[in-house]
Amino acid sequence: MKKIQTTACALTLLLCSAGFSLKTTAQDNGIADRPEKLSFPPLNYEPPAQARFRVTLPTGPIAYVLPDRELPLVNIAIYVKTGEYLDPAGQEGLADLTGYLLTHSGTKSKSADALEERLAFLAAHLSSAVSGSQGSVTLNLLSKDVDEGLGILREVLTAPRFQADKIELRKQQLLQDMQQRNDDSSGIEGREAGFLAYGEHFWENRQPTAASIQSITPADLAAFHQAWFYPSNLIVAVNGDFDRAEMIGKLNALFSGWPFAGKPPVAVPTNTVFAAPGVYLVNKPEVNQGRVSMLLPGVRRDNPDYFAVAVMNDILGGGFNSRIVNRVRGEEGLAYDAHSTFAGGTYYPLTFSVGFQSKSRTVGYAASLAMEEIRRIAAEPVSDQELNTSKHGFIDRFPRAFATKGQTAAIFAQDEFTGRYATHPDYWKNYRSRLAAVTGADVQRVARKYLTLDKLVILAVGNKEEMLLGQPGHPVKLQELTGGKFTELPLRDPLTMRPLPLSPAK
Repeated sequence: MKKIQTTACALTLLLCSAGFSLKTTAQDNGIADRPEKLSFPPLNYEPPAQARFRVTLPTGPIAYVLPDRELPLVNIAIYVKTGEYLDPAGQEGLADLTGYLLTHSGTKSKSADALEERLAFLAAHLSSAVSGSQGSVTLNLLSKDVDEGLGILREVLTAPRFQADKIELRKQQLLQDMQQRNDDSSGIEGREAGFLAYGEHFWENRQPTAASIQSITPADLAAFHQAWFYPSNLIVAVNGDFDRAEMIGKLNALFSGWPFAGKPPVAVPTNTVFAAPGVYLVNKPEVNQGRVSMLLPGVRRDNPDYFAVAVMNDILGGGFNSRIVNRVRGEEGLAYDAHSTFAGGTYYPLTFSVGFQSKSRTVGYAASLAMEEIRRIAAEPVSDQELNTSKHGFIDRFPRAFATKGQTAAIFAQDEFTGRYATHPDYWKNYRSRLAAVTGADVQRVARKYLTLDKLVILAVGNKEEMLLGQPGHPVKLQELTGGKFTELPLRDPLTMRPLPLSPAK
């Protein structure tokens, strides 16, 4: 026992001596003795220069070409100036159906099954879509097969087959999806929030119906394709294992001698209409939680206040440690996820939104807490710690956007597509300095300017009776949060999108 005690004492003295020695050495070498005392030099990083990778092809498209020899792969993304805003009245769903079938219904020389088999043999992935305000066709394959892949891509872009059985199959899939429109409260919430944010007749809210899908013919698909899929209406992003000059030559060949002319591009409509303030409720009695969207009019991304708005929202509800998260989730435990978003719209202002899902009886109380935080950020200056944490978060995460050649090519191509490069060619170069310039006064100013609760729209989807009862112990009523302006919205027929009769009041 004595020997053990002697050994333990010796070991303790040795460790203390070593700790003292390490501490002394660390201090002598200028190294902090505790983690919180560590300091780091500023990150020295500059984003890639966009102009360096930009090529205007003689055949029409603008391309971003970024070689990357790390893996024997080539990625090609083609962005098309088209979208659902071009659906003719009565044929809602035409753009989406065309986009899907472009790569799923064969080409002039290959049936749909033969095309699928050949792509599988090449271990290549080919996909296409048209949604919102953009179309896309993407191809990923081994670099050794790039010539054959480009040949397939050429046929898909110029001579899609629109095979009859594949058209019918896709229509049946879409109709089955429609029948489930009212099954999930999240789908109802997203759809009705869109109507409230942008207006019933805005192009984004023109929903496909059974009749509109069934009315679409193979000739309609071919006409839509030939109207918008032509070289000068395309932006291309290519990255992977290739020689840059050689790839530019291959792209020129891909787009040469196009067999049809297409139509002039059409601007994305911007005629949004924001709903009247108030509480809007959709009754979904079988669910035990309410889904809530709290909406205010938003901004475009080119708004001079955009960077201050981004920091303000990050502090309010955009970050994991933000105020709404801490209040609604952390302190009160009313929701697993509570957040706010305030993205800048590309073509028209998007909305400011607070979202959460809570037990039916606590929906009103949780919404009232979010409103309190909205008022507080407009009334009181944010702390220096909140401001600095938010700005440093944006700035420190910035290099991740350009972590790979694929990400870089996609960002640059999107900037070209949306017109940002033409109007703000130094956007990414100035991104961090514009964030760093945001002050606490800026945050409070934009909160007062844009978070105007007299315009607030609250949408709740869930059990009406329970949500309106409220939480015992908290004298907060959902229907009274916006001054008593309350509207019950009906569910819509999933195949026609016409409002269904409201359930009679009990």
